[in-house]
Amino acid sequence: MDPGAPWRDPRQGYGAYGVGSAMQMHLQQRADAAAVAGGGVLKRSLGELERWQHQQQQHVAAQQALYLRAVRQRTAAAADIAALLGGGGVGVPTQQPLVLSGAAVPLMHPHPHQHPQHQQRQVHLMASSPQTQAFGLSRAPQAQPPPQPAASSEQFILQELEKQLLDDDDDDEPLAAMSGTGSAVTNSEWEETIQQLNSITAAPSPGLAAPAAAATPNNNNNNAGMTRSPSNSSSSTASSSASCSPPTPGAASRQLLSEAAAALADGNHEAAATHLAALKRAANQHGDAEQRLIAMMVPALSSRIVPTAAALAQQFDEFCGAEQRAGSLLLHDISPCFRLALHAASAAIVEAVGDNRAVHLVDFDVSFQQHKALIQYLADRRVPGTSLKVTAVTDPSLPFSKSLSATLPAIGEQLKLLAERAGIEYRFTVVSCRAAELDASRLCCAPGEALAVNLAFALSHVPDESVSPANPRDELLRRVRALGPQVVALVEQELNTNTAPLAARFTDACAHYGAILESLDATLGRDSAEKKARAEAALARKAANAVGREGADRLERCEVFGKWRARFGMAGFRPVALGAGIADQVAARVGPAPPGITAKADNGVLRLCWMGRAVTVASAWR
Repeated sequence: MDPGAPWRDPRQGYGAYGVGSAMQMHLQQRADAAAVAGGGVLKRSLGELERWQHQQQQHVAAQQALYLRAVRQRTAAAADIAALLGGGGVGVPTQQPLVLSGAAVPLMHPHPHQHPQHQQRQVHLMASSPQTQAFGLSRAPQAQPPPQPAASSEQFILQELEKQLLDDDDDDEPLAAMSGTGSAVTNSEWEETIQQLNSITAAPSPGLAAPAAAATPNNNNNNAGMTRSPSNSSSSTASSSASCSPPTPGAASRQLLSEAAAALADGNHEAAATHLAALKRAANQHGDAEQRLIAMMVPALSSRIVPTAAALAQQFDEFCGAEQRAGSLLLHDISPCFRLALHAASAAIVEAVGDNRAVHLVDFDVSFQQHKALIQYLADRRVPGTSLKVTAVTDPSLPFSKSLSATLPAIGEQLKLLAERAGIEYRFTVVSCRAAELDASRLCCAPGEALAVNLAFALSHVPDESVSPANPRDELLRRVRALGPQVVALVEQELNTNTAPLAARFTDACAHYGAILESLDATLGRDSAEKKARAEAALARKAANAVGREGADRLERCEVFGKWRARFGMAGFRPVALGAGIADQVAARVGPAPPGITAKADNGVLRLCWMGRAVTVASAWR
C-alpha cells in the first residue's frame, strides 16, 4: 500500500497530541509497514492481533501515566504557592476529578476560605494548559467568582512567580520533552523561586502572623489530599518557620504586660494576677533595661488587684516625699533628655529678655539644673549690672508643696553662690499661694524688670477639669497670662497619663519609661550606678502613680504636646518659636548630644528624643 495514499496525509505530521489521534496514527504506521511487507495484503492471526492491541494499550497507559505525573507535580507546586500566598489562612486543598479518556485525574480544588483570585488562577492554569486540552481533559463548568479589586504590587509579584511556575512558556513544546524528568519545572528552579517568595512573605506584620502550629485542620481528608515533593518540603518548612518565628523575650514580656493591663481594665483580676506572676520571674532591678522595666511595671499593676488603705497611703506619701523630690531632681541632672530640655528652656528665657539688666523669674518647680544653666546663659550676655530675682511659688493645696518647700532654701543658697561667681546680683524668695490668689503684688513684680515664668515639669502635677470642676490647671494659666510675662517656658514629658484609659495609658507608659531606661544605660558609666539607682527609683514611683492610681490619687498627669498647645491657646497664649539657634546654644554649652539622643527643632518646639521617640518637649509662649 502506498504510504502517500489519500487517507494518510504526511503533511499533517504529528503536531496534535491528543491521545486518540496519536494512537490512531501509530496504528496506521504499523498497518502501512505490514501491508508493504506482505505485498499489500494484511495477514495476521487472531492471537497476533490481540498481542498487538495489548501492546498499544500499554503504550497509551504509559502516555497517560506520564501526563498524570506532570499534573501531580504541578498540583504540588500550586499547593506550595497557595500556602505561601494564603499566609496560613489557606486551608488544605481537596481533590476534584478531571475526565481523561475514561480515567479520573485528581486536580487541585481551592479551599472555600482561599482567596477568590487564587481560586480562579488555579482553575485557569489547569484548564487552559495546552497539554490539558490536547489530552482531552474536561471539567464540569462552575460559576465564575465575582470580579475582585486590583491586586497590590506584592500580590502581582507573587502571581507572576506563580505564572512562571505553572504556565507553559512554549505552547509548541512536545509532551515528550517531559519524559526525562517528569516535570517541565526542575527542582532547582522551584527551590530558587520558593526562596524568592520567602524573601517577600517571611516578614509578616506584628500581631498578624499566627503560628502555623495553631492552625487546626478541618478534617483528615483535607490533610491527606495535599501532596508535596520531597525537594520542596525543606523550602516550605523554612518559609513557615521564618514567617512564624517566636517573639523575642522583650517583645513577649511587653505583650504579657499589656495583656495584664487589659485584663485589669476589664475587671478580670484573676487573669491579670496570672500574667503578673509569670512576669515576676523575668523582673530584675539590676538587669538590663527591659528587665528593670518589668520590675517597675509589675508592682504598679499588682497594686491595683487588691489595694489596701495602708498600702495606698504609703505609696501616696512616698510619691510626695522628700526622697521622690531628690530623685526627680537627680533624674533631671543625669538624663540627657531632661537636662537638654531644661537647658533649652533657660536659653529661651534669656533670648526673650534680651539685654534687660533686671530679670525676674517666677518659677513653680525650681530645678537646680535649670537655674544653673540660666545663670550661665545670662553671664554669657556680658551685660553689666545684670540682676536675677527668683520667686519660687508653692501651692499649699497641692500634695507636693511640703517636699518642695523643704528643698527650696538649700537650692537658693547654692544658686546664689553660682550667681555671685558669675558676677550676677541674685535674690531668691519663696511665696506660698494658691493659683486663684496669684497676682503681681503677691509676687513682688516691679516696673522695668523683664518678667519670665518657668513652668517646667510643674503643670503635669496640677489637677485639671477631669479631676476637679475648679480646673486649677487652666486657672493657673489664666493667672500667669494676667501677669504679662515676656516669655513662659514649658518643659514636659511627651506622655499621656492624664485622661487616657488604663490600657492605652499603660502601653504609652511602657514605651516612654523604657526609652528613658535605655537612654540611661547608654549615657551613664559604671561610676554613676548609685545616682542611676536613685533616679530610677523616682521614675518607678512616677510609673506606679501614673498606671496604678485613679481619680484624685493620680498626681502624675502628663499630656502630649498637642494637648498643651491647645490648652495654652485657649488661655490666650501664642507660641514663641524655638529655632535652630536655641539648639546650637545648648550644644555649645553642654556639648553634642550622646549617641541615640537627638534634639529636633520641629514647628517652633524642641523635641528631645531617644532612638527617634520623643521623651521631653521644650516650648516657649507669651
